[in-house]
Amino acid sequence: MRRNLGIALLVLSAFTGTLAFRLVTPAVAFYTRDVLGSAMVHISIISASFILARSLSALFSGLLVEKRKKLVYLGALAMAGNAFAVNLYPMAASWLQVTGIKLLNGLLNGIAWPIAQFVVAVTSPRDVRSRVTAVYFISGNLAGLLGNYTYAITQRLGLRVQMHIASTFFLLTAILMMTSYHLLYEGITPRREGKAREAPPINPRVALTASALVSLLTAFTSGEVTYIYVAETLDMERGKVATLIGTVGFLATLLSYIPSKFADLGSERRVIAVVALLAGISPLLVAIKSIWTVPLGIFLGIFAAQAFRPVVRSVLVSAKRASAAIGAVNAVANISTTAGQLLFGAAYPLGEIVVLGVVLKVAPLLFAPASFLLLGIATKVHKRR
Repeated sequence: MRRNLGIALLVLSAFTGTLAFRLVTPAVAFYTRDVLGSAMVHISIISASFILARSLSALFSGLLVEKRKKLVYLGALAMAGNAFAVNLYPMAASWLQVTGIKLLNGLLNGIAWPIAQFVVAVTSPRDVRSRVTAVYFISGNLAGLLGNYTYAITQRLGLRVQMHIASTFFLLTAILMMTSYHLLYEGITPRREGKAREAPPINPRVALTASALVSLLTAFTSGEVTYIYVAETLDMERGKVATLIGTVGFLATLLSYIPSKFADLGSERRVIAVVALLAGISPLLVAIKSIWTVPLGIFLGIFAAQAFRPVVRSVLVSAKRASAAIGAVNAVANISTTAGQLLFGAAYPLGEIVVLGVVLKVAPLLFAPASFLLLGIATKVHKRR
C-alpha cells in the first residue's frame, strides 16, 4: 500500500509538473518571438540552452543519488526552484536574458525529473515496470495537452499571470515529490552490490546510442521551435498552434502505452525496431508543407520518443549502476535534442524547395542521414538473439 501510494504520487507529480512546463514553453516562445522580436536561430538557442543544461545536471543527479541515497530529496527541492525561476521571464528584455533563465530552468529540471523517473522504475515490480513507467509519462503528456490548452485560454492575461499559474503548479509538484520519496525511500536502490540482479535484455551502450539518435531525430517536436515552426509553416494563429500541438502530443503519448506492454512481455528489441522506423519517418513528413503531413510527422515523432523512453529506462534499471545509467541516458538524450534543435534552427533560414510540385522545408530534410543510421542499428538489435 505504501509503495502503491508513493508511485501514484509520482505519477501525479508528472501531471502537475508537466502542466506547468507546457504552459511556460509556448508563452516564452511567443513572447521572445513577437514581443522581443528575436530571430528563429535565437529561439533554437533558447530551447537548446535549456536542454543542454538539463543534460549536464541529469548526469550529475544520477551520480549524486548513487553516492548517497538521501540526496533523492534534492529532486523535490530543484522542482521548487522552478517556481521561483519562471517568475523571472516577464522581466527579460532580450533573448539573451531569456536564455539565461532557460539555463537555470534546465539545470533544475535535469536534477528533478531523472530522479523521479529512476524512483518510478526502480520501485515498480519487474513484470509491469515498463507499463508503470509508461503511465508516468502518459500522465505528464496528458498534462502537456492541458498545459497547451491553458496557454490558449490565458494568452490574453499576459506573461506575468501565466508564470504565476505555472509557479503554483511547480510548488505543488515539489510537495508531491517530497512525499513520494518519503514513502518509497526503503525501496530505492541506486546501486546494486555485486552483479546485476538480472541481465539487461539490450546492451546499455546500444540503448544509449539508440536513445541519442531517437532524440536527435525527434528534437523538432519539443521546445519553442515546434510552436514557431508550425505557426509560420502553416500560417496558423498561436492559440490554435498550442491546441494542435497539445492534442497531437497527448494522442501520441496515449498510444505509446501499447509498445510498453510488449516490452514487458520480453519484446524490447521489436519495440526499438518499430520506434526507429517511426522516428526516421517523422522529420521527412514534417518537411512536407501541408496541414496533414506536419501534424502527422509531429505525431509520429512524439509517439516514437514516448514509446522508447519507458522501454530504455526499464532496460537500464536492471544494470548494476541503475541511477547513474538512467542519469546518463537522460544526459545523452538531452544533448542529442540540443544538437537537433540547433541544427533545425540554423537551417531554418534555408527556407523551402519544390520537388515534383511538393513544397519541402529544408531544415527537417537534413536529418535523413541520422534516420538511416538509426534504422541500421535497430535492425541489428532486432536480429541479435
